[in-house]
Amino acid sequence: MNVLGIGTDIIEIIRIEEAIKKNNTFLTRIFTDKELEYFESKNFKPQTIAGNFSAKEAISKSIGSGIRGFNFKDIEILRNDSGKPVVSVYGELKNICIEKKIQTFEVSISHCKEYAVATALSIII
Repeated sequence: MNVLGIGTDIIEIIRIEEAIKKNNTFLTRIFTDKELEYFESKNFKPQTIAGNFSAKEAISKSIGSGIRGFNFKDIEILRNDSGKPVVSVYGELKNICIEKKIQTFEVSISHCKEYAVATALSIII
């Protein structure tokens, strides 16, 4: 296993709560339909949503670009049966991954009362 890059992001959960309240398109602009279904299964807990947001930012940092050349919905973060985050990529990010030979992303998400944090590794072939 070779690592192209590592990314970390931390966000105040209150910022996500405020974004959801202020902008009724925030969730649908940032998250895929499957992610929204996952959030619904978790009663739209803001810490869960903030964790996924933070993970998307961490992934973008692990490839060295931030959210440039693709959009947030090109990254989808769901959970496997054990609760481990599983990343799928679409659209322009999928093309970037092919160019950079990124095979997969490993992600860890955590939160406390006030913050959500995520770390991502971009794994290359």
